[in-house]
Amino acid sequence: MEFVTTETVPGHEIEETLGIARGNTVRARNVGRDITQSIRNITGGELKAYSELLSDARDEALERMADDARSMNADAVVNIRLESSEIANGGSEVIAYGTAVRLK
Repeated sequence: MEFVTTETVPGHEIEETLGIARGNTVRARNVGRDITQSIRNITGGELKAYSELLSDARDEALERMADDARSMNADAVVNIRLESSEIANGGSEVIAYGTAVRLK
């Protein structure tokens, strides 16, 4: 299955648009991570534990989007976008979405 952020898949023609494919996840920080990252925040530098948390969340959201597209018998998802938002104090949602299509 092809995944692109563009409106078309290079070298292919879209035969049919199947609808929006989406996947999301909500992740929360944990106390241990908060303590170590608070110290890092004081001294400066990348908050690596949070970077990893969000990276894992993006990967999971993309995989869930792919599963949704497969359930529509899509060959590709075009115009993929990722967004994140704070859901609750310490919790963040990441959503991946795009247009599921069948290629010629």
